Amino acid sequence: MTPQERRALEALHEGQEEFFHAETDDAYDINSILDGSKVIDLSHGGGELRDLVRDLFKDVQNIGNEGLQKRRMDYRTRRDQAQRRTDAFAKEMPELVRAYLEWSASCTGKYCSETGRCRNTRPSTDSNDSQVQLYVLGIFCAEKRILHVRTDSDSSVSSALVRQGIVPCAPLRPHTAVMVDALELYRVARNRSPHLSIQAFVKTISDLQGVQYRPYLARLFSIALDVYLQMRLVVNDLVLKALRRDTPDWHLKNACPACTYTLEDEQNLKFKLLFAMEGNDSLKRISRAAIGGYESTAKDVGERFIGDDRYLSRTFVDQFGMGCSDESLMEPTADNDNPCTGRWKNMKEDVTSRMWGIFNEAGIFMAVCRHGFSLVVADIVRSGEQSKYPLATVSKLLDVFGDSLAGGYDIGCKFGTTLSRSMVGPRARALKYTSLVPAFHGYAHRRLCQLRFLARYVDGMGLEDLEGCERMFSKTNGLASAVRYASAFHRRQAIAGYIAHNDKHEVYQNLTTMILNNYRQALRVIQEGKNTLPHLMDDLGIMDVSVFSAWLLEENEYLASRSCEPEEETLQMEYWQKLVNLDASQSHLGDLAWTVATPCSTGTSSFVQRDIAATTRKETMRRHAMENFEKDLRMVQDLEVKLGITKHWVPEDEEWQTAGRLVANRKYQRCLDQLESLIVARIFELSKMNQAGTGYKLRKHIAKALKARSAAIRTALDRFNTAARACSPPCRQLTFEEVVEYTFLADFDLLHNATHEDISQCNGPYFFTTCCSVILAYFSLFIHSLVRVT
Repeated sequence: MTPQERRALEALHEGQEEFFHAETDDAYDINSILDGSKVIDLSHGGGELRDLVRDLFKDVQNIGNEGLQKRRMDYRTRRDQAQRRTDAFAKEMPELVRAYLEWSASCTGKYCSETGRCRNTRPSTDSNDSQVQLYVLGIFCAEKRILHVRTDSDSSVSSALVRQGIVPCAPLRPHTAVMVDALELYRVARNRSPHLSIQAFVKTISDLQGVQYRPYLARLFSIALDVYLQMRLVVNDLVLKALRRDTPDWHLKNACPACTYTLEDEQNLKFKLLFAMEGNDSLKRISRAAIGGYESTAKDVGERFIGDDRYLSRTFVDQFGMGCSDESLMEPTADNDNPCTGRWKNMKEDVTSRMWGIFNEAGIFMAVCRHGFSLVVADIVRSGEQSKYPLATVSKLLDVFGDSLAGGYDIGCKFGTTLSRSMVGPRARALKYTSLVPAFHGYAHRRLCQLRFLARYVDGMGLEDLEGCERMFSKTNGLASAVRYASAFHRRQAIAGYIAHNDKHEVYQNLTTMILNNYRQALRVIQEGKNTLPHLMDDLGIMDVSVFSAWLLEENEYLASRSCEPEEETLQMEYWQKLVNLDASQSHLGDLAWTVATPCSTGTSSFVQRDIAATTRKETMRRHAMENFEKDLRMVQDLEVKLGITKHWVPEDEEWQTAGRLVANRKYQRCLDQLESLIVARIFELSKMNQAGTGYKLRKHIAKALKARSAAIRTALDRFNTAARACSPPCRQLTFEEVVEYTFLADFDLLHNATHEDISQCNGPYFFTTCCSVILAYFSLFIHSLVRVT
C-alpha cells in the first residue's frame, strides 16, 4: 500500500467516526431526555417534543419491516387500478345489492327538511356503530360528514354506506361518497338530455352548495355511478327471475305488446312482424390507442357488466362476416331480380370493408319494430356498414319469431340478393322472409326497383313506411358528443341505458296515441279514396279496379325490357366499333414504311450506333401495329360469325350508317347522364352553401368542392358537345356560362332527350300523370282498407 492510499483511508475513517458520533440538533437520547439529564432547546412556538415522539412512534412501527422505511414506488397504471377496483366491487356486489334493497324498502338516507341535513348523518347512540368521516356529494349537500355505520350487520364499509343510501367511490377505504338521490337524478336527466355530462352535473351541485368545484369529483362521481347502475341491473335481474322472465331472449319475445302479443281468435296477418333496420355512424368512438391512450379497463367489460340482451355480441356478428360465411358473398352480384345491382356505393366491399383507423366503433346497427320499440343493437366495429350486420340481425329475428317476417332496409333490394346467397338464405326462404325498401329511401331507387320492393305497392303493409330507425336515430344522435371519447364500457352503457329508457318512457307511453292516430288516418284515407276514386275512374273510362294491378305489371314488363339495350343492337354497335378500330389499326400499320439504309449511303461510323437503334425501334413499332391489327381482325371475325355477316361493312352500306347513328346516340346519352349528375351535385351544394346553419368550415369545404366541380363540368361539357355534333341530326350544344346558371333541375331541358326513345309518345297509361294519380289513389285505398294500424 502506498503512502497516498494509507492517508486516504485514514481520512475516510475519521470522517465516518465524526459522522456517527458527533452531536447534531436532530440526534437525541430519549432516555436522557425523559430523566432530565439531557436538555433540549424549545422554541416559543413549541412542538419540538411532539414531532420527536411522532417520529419515534413511526420508527417503532417500522421495526422489522425495512420495506416500509422507504417510500414504495407505485408502478401500477391507471388500467391496473381500475381493474383492481372493478374486481373488488364485483366481490362485494351481492352485499351491496342486499343493502340497496333494504335501503329502498325503508326509504332512508333522504334529505330532512327539519334538520337541514341528511337523515343518515344524524347522531346514533348504538354502541355497535362506528363513525366514518366522508366527503358526501348529494343534491342538498357537498361537504364532509361524519356517518354512523353498523359493524355487526355489515361485512364492509361499502355495504354499510349503501344501506344508508350512499354509494362509496372506493370499495375498501372510501373517502368520498355520492348519495343515491343524486345518482338517480343524473341517470334520469341524462336519458332525457343526452348532452348532459357528468362534469356539468357535478359543477351544478357544487354551485348550488356554494363550494368550489374539484376536477377529481367528476371522476369519483363516474365510479359511483357505475356501481349504482350495476346494482340496478342486478336488482332488475332478480325481479325478472322472480317473475320467471329470465329465459333466453325473453325481452326480444316481449319487446312490443302490439307486435308480440296474440289474442284468441285473432286473424293472421300476411306479415307476423314488420321491422326496420339501419346503420348509423353518429355514435362513433375514438380508439384511445390511436391517440396515445389506453383502452377499456377490463377485457370484454362491456359484454359482462352491461346486462342488456338487446346487444348482439361481436362473436355472434362476426360469424356472418366475409371470412366465416358463404364465400359467394365475395363474388360480384349478378341478379336479374335486383334492378339496383351496383348502384349504391355502400354496397361495394372496397368502401364497406374499411373505416377511419382512429375509430374503434364506427357506429351502431339496430332494428326497431313498426311501433318504435328497439329489437336488437350491434356495434359497427372498425368498418363501414357491412353485410354481416343486417345478416346477423335477420338471423336473430328468424330464430326468435320464426316465419312471415318483413324487414325494411334502405338497400333492401340489394340485401335480398345478399341474403339469398348467404348462409342464412335457405332458412330465410323456408320461413318466407321478405326484404323491402322503406318509403322515404325507396324514391331514390329506380322505378323498376320501386315496383318490386317499395312498401306502397306491397299487400299487407297498411300505413307502415318502415322508417322507424330514422326516427330513433334522431334521438340517439344526442349521445354522439358523450360517447365519442368514452371507454367501450361507458359507451355501451350509455347507449343501452338510453334505448331502454326511451322504450319505457317514450314509446310505450305513447303507444295507444300512435295506434289511435293511425286508425284515424286510415279512416280518413279510406273515406277520401271512396269519394275521389270513382270520379277519376269515370273520367278515364275505367270500369274494373283490376286494371290498376294490370297496369303495374305492364309497367314492370316495359321497364324490364328497357333495363338494358337489345342484344342485337348491342352486337351491331360493337361490330361497328371494331370495324372502326380495325380501319385505324390498318392505317397505322400502313404508315409505318420501311427505311432502307446501306453503309455506302452513310459513309460514317455512326450507322452502327444511330441507324441500327432507329431500325430496331421501327421494327418494334411495326410488330406492335401488326399485333393490334390481327387482334382487331379476330374480333371482327368473331362478331361476324355471331351476327351472320358474310362480308365486312363499309361506310357506304346502310347497316354501317345505322349502327353508327346508334353508337353516336349512346355516347350522347352517356355524356348527358354524366353532365346531369355533375349539375345536380352542384345545385345541391349551392343550396347547402346558402342554407342557414351552415358553418364557416363547411362553407369553405363546399366552395373548394364547387371549384373542383367546375373543372369537371368543363371536361364533361366538352365531351357532351363532341357527342352532340356526332349525332344525326346534330343535337343542341351547350356553353359553360349557360350550364352554371342552372339553379333547378327543371331548367335542364336536355334531360327530355336522355332516353333511348321519347316516352311521351308511348301508349302505356302509366306514362300519363292522370293515370299515375289514379293508381296511387287506388293503392292507398286498397292498402289502407286492410286497416293494419295495430
